[in-house]
Amino acid sequence: MLQAGIVGLPNVGKSTLFNALVENAKADAANFPFCTIEPNVGVVAVPDERLNVLAKISKSAQIVPTRIEFVDIAGLVKGASKGEGLGNQFLANIREVDAIVHVVRCFENDDIIHVSGSVDPARDIEVINLELALSDLSQVEKRIDRARKQAKSNPKEAAVEVEALEKIIAVLNEGQPARSISLNEEEEKAIKPLGLLTKKPIIYAANVAEEDLATGNEWVEAVRKIADTENAKVVIISAQVESELIELPEEERGDFLEALGVTEGGLKSLIRATYDLLGLRTYLTTGDKETRAWTIIAGMTAPQAAGVIHSDFERCFIRAETVAYNDLVTCGSMSGAKEKGLVRAEGKEYVVKEGDVLLFRTSA
Repeated sequence: MLQAGIVGLPNVGKSTLFNALVENAKADAANFPFCTIEPNVGVVAVPDERLNVLAKISKSAQIVPTRIEFVDIAGLVKGASKGEGLGNQFLANIREVDAIVHVVRCFENDDIIHVSGSVDPARDIEVINLELALSDLSQVEKRIDRARKQAKSNPKEAAVEVEALEKIIAVLNEGQPARSISLNEEEEKAIKPLGLLTKKPIIYAANVAEEDLATGNEWVEAVRKIADTENAKVVIISAQVESELIELPEEERGDFLEALGVTEGGLKSLIRATYDLLGLRTYLTTGDKETRAWTIIAGMTAPQAAGVIHSDFERCFIRAETVAYNDLVTCGSMSGAKEKGLVRAEGKEYVVKEGDVLLFRTSA
């Protein structure tokens, strides 16, 4: 399951956003630092309107969307990597996530305390990124000492790790994230267990007031400038709006967002940005039992995509019957798509595309 860790300074709207995204999450959003003590974990369904359409065509008994897990940790402060504000305890909780959502305050509100006394996204981002880098540096320095000792008994394998760690230490000491350097496949494998925070892709969630959701503001532009230098993504969200959305009936949410000048809520925006950043794709399966979405990495072949369902499907793969989602919907049924020659039999070399509707044939 895809995991995203939510970080940021205290009182930037992290837990409010988390509550809204997960809807039934138990995060305690309050107007003081360190309100969140333990990490809050919530699993949400990835919105995908295609599932409902396919389920009607196939008369499916159930719909199973793919899911994403959000991990919300307590607000970080300067010195978190050295334990300030229980920092290291919190940082450890996001070492296993696939991507980091960095919530940045881009709104003014005298009733909500800012730990630094004023709204300044560039300064706030620098504080968090520095703490992530210092935490990584501590991890890497400890690990490289052990790796050098291991080099005496296992020189070849340890040498690869030592070389990778030395490269990472160099960029961290220059104030750059670990993801800013290129490592070969062996080096990537060697450092993966460390779960380096600055190696993870970042999405900056610029948290704005309701009136700035459609257009952003000068603070959002400051965030964009920083993101551009890091090849990071920026999503404009409003924790305030998300909180209001979950109070509305499903059928009224679209009109509410339209009145604000946007077409989708924060959950969809964040998930779309995360999928894009991580190079993820979705394929679909449908039948009378269920219609289901499956997440894969871009470039996966049909057998690899089958393996996401079960390893036996990859091992015993014969072929995949595939049709594009739009073609299937246009034809109204799988049999109609077959009559028009739109259902293809694809072999082991076929690279699965976004929105493919697949049926796997196996020898098992």
